[in-house]
Amino acid sequence: MDIDLSQARQTFITEARELLQEFENSLLALEKNPADEDTVNTLFRAAHTIKGSSGIVGIDAVEKFTHFVENLLSKVRDGEMAVNNAMIELLLECRDHIAGLVELAAASASAPDANVIDKDAALVERLGAYLHERTAQAGGAAPIPIERGEARTEPQGGEDRPAAADTWHISIRFGRDILRGGMDPMSFINYLTKLGEVVSIATLFDSMPPLADMDPESCYLGVEIDFRSDFDKKTIEDVFEFIREDSQIHILPPHSRIVSYREFIKTLPEDSAFIGEILVKGGALTQTELDEALRLQGVEEAWDEEGKRLIGEILVGKGMVTHELVDAALEKQKETRIHKSREALTIRIDAARLDALINMVGELVIANANINQHVERLADPELIESAAIMMRLVEEVRDTTMRIRMVPIGETFSRFNRVVRDISRDFGKQIDLVITGGDTELDKTVIEKIADPLMHLVRNSADHGIESQEARLAAGKAARGRIRMHAFHDAGSIVIEVSDDGRGLDRARIMDKAVSRGLVQPGTHLSDTDAFALIFEPGFSTADEVTKLSGRGVGMDVVRRNVDALRGTVTVESGHGRGTTVRIRLPLTLAIIDGFMVGVNATSYVIPLEMVVECVELPEAERAAAREIGYVNLRGDVLPYIRLRTFFEEAGEGDRHESIIIVRHVEQKVGLVVDVLHGEVQTVIKSLGAAYRNVHGISGATIMGDGRVALILDVPALIETVVKCAQETV
Repeated sequence: MDIDLSQARQTFITEARELLQEFENSLLALEKNPADEDTVNTLFRAAHTIKGSSGIVGIDAVEKFTHFVENLLSKVRDGEMAVNNAMIELLLECRDHIAGLVELAAASASAPDANVIDKDAALVERLGAYLHERTAQAGGAAPIPIERGEARTEPQGGEDRPAAADTWHISIRFGRDILRGGMDPMSFINYLTKLGEVVSIATLFDSMPPLADMDPESCYLGVEIDFRSDFDKKTIEDVFEFIREDSQIHILPPHSRIVSYREFIKTLPEDSAFIGEILVKGGALTQTELDEALRLQGVEEAWDEEGKRLIGEILVGKGMVTHELVDAALEKQKETRIHKSREALTIRIDAARLDALINMVGELVIANANINQHVERLADPELIESAAIMMRLVEEVRDTTMRIRMVPIGETFSRFNRVVRDISRDFGKQIDLVITGGDTELDKTVIEKIADPLMHLVRNSADHGIESQEARLAAGKAARGRIRMHAFHDAGSIVIEVSDDGRGLDRARIMDKAVSRGLVQPGTHLSDTDAFALIFEPGFSTADEVTKLSGRGVGMDVVRRNVDALRGTVTVESGHGRGTTVRIRLPLTLAIIDGFMVGVNATSYVIPLEMVVECVELPEAERAAAREIGYVNLRGDVLPYIRLRTFFEEAGEGDRHESIIIVRHVEQKVGLVVDVLHGEVQTVIKSLGAAYRNVHGISGATIMGDGRVALILDVPALIETVVKCAQETV
């Protein structure tokens, strides 16, 4: 019967992407600290998990290639070779190749193309140089050839056996009837020489009966064998496949294998909660031995005084494994239980299902607003109380649902370590990437859309911002440049800063370029903020040369367009020779917000509540002036304002009691003059149609409880308009 692995493959692809990101981060960390054993173990676990999982879901290309990467990391972990820059570079290329193979699997590609196959072969050959393996082994994991020795028989007791030899120890008590079954004990021992070197044999006669009771067709012998081989325990056990049921066979690994087994057990995926399974997966125990131990555990004669016996005691007592390995399995079992208890608290959710849930919560908010309008009209006290409870519950459901979509931005930031590292290598620079505020949470949808703009900013900083080492030393700076990515919450928004300590922006050069392109008239005076904003114009670039990363004037235009699409703002601060800071301010979510509703004539507008500072009555003198833009005295401070009626060309005259809503964005405050204050509302953000998408001052719309549409104000755009008008009148 065919098994549908499509869902399992999708789960593997999702987890593989996460593991490959962890793999990349660990490699970059290892490059800075090559002796970090924990990082090496993390790399090995990631490679091992990818290899094992890809084999389970049938993605053979990933499994075969990752096998070689795992082998190299195993040698590093065991201390057989040291990490160097060339190895890090190779492993990064391997990581990218595995990522490509995973994406091919995600796209359901039938087979890799010729370029991928050639790259696979080239990387395997380079890995083989480290592993001392023939490239021909790419088609399968053939064992390394071993020496073969002749079997030697030693006296009982084996006093002359080299005790210090790092060998397997095989203890056999042959079954009484194996001779009758046509089996020759020596044939099995001779076959061992095909797998390795029999170092010593001690023949045991402790089961021999008196001569009068001896049956010539029965076997009474036992042997203790020291055996050197690179094969695993299962392969060695299979030599005795035909006599296993009638004989007692115990195989103990050499000391070096015990150490390797312990380390390997630590790296096993945390999917086994039983000691026996852990030992089998770690290679220290075979399934046959485990089955025998479980059988003994169920035999009443094997029970202790409490009526039970632990499986670990049976395994050690029967010589199947050592105490060290049982202790390692117990520790792994403890870690697995802790991991599973944590895992039980989390669950993967398909993004489409989560988006559907958000949409339903939005409809619930709209329906609840409709109910509240009817409740206010009916004025029933008990109904009002019930509606208030329902509103509170809806708000809690909304907030909980929105928190599900919030994820830390640190994971996105960490991806740029590789970008900075590669640019540093390609351009001969020394650059450190410093990440702060990585635990700041942001809507997952926003994070996905901001990743590309951040990539352009980091590349520009590394390529054009940070000077060469010689230039930095000549300017009295440290040879190593620094790029800093920082995130923090501010007034209901998230602020992301990308800054560097490089050469900074050349204001004069920017202005000359702007004049030559006709963006600015000659002699025009612009503030630093407006001058630096010119770099976001399409095709604008002051770079002396075009590199493979930047210099064509495309990246910064992409940054602004993407930020604008997210209802955000982007500003630049720079000082010549002191570096540049690009600051992006974004809404925390794109779905549901708390708003403050106001009215102008019959039109309703919604202001994001986190931007509202206070509401005051507009002075009578200002109402009489009926200016679109003016100033009021707010407790000794001059506050500019804009009249929404005039700005949006609303018909009719203003209300006798106009109010002014004081809003704040960044460090700027302005007033918005309106007719009516409706109060707080839960706002489900709806995007505008193509015909209204570029209306200045409007960022979206929402549906009210009575079915009417209210427009959501773009407060940053309105503030920008007021500030510019204020500057022009000065």
